[in-house]
Amino acid sequence: MRRTFSPDYKVAAVKLVTEQGYSVAQACSELGIGETALRRWIKQVQAEK
Repeated sequence: MRRTFSPDYKVAAVKLVTEQGYSVAQACSELGIGETALRRWIKQVQAEK
């Protein structure tokens, strides 16, 4: 079953990679989410800037 995440959660996950120096794999492991999802969220956040 697919999980849904709030926009705030997605931004926090993206910041782990973009601001705190985590690799995508590290952040996904910590958060229990898939790498594809996190990479998509990163692209979405960067597109909004």
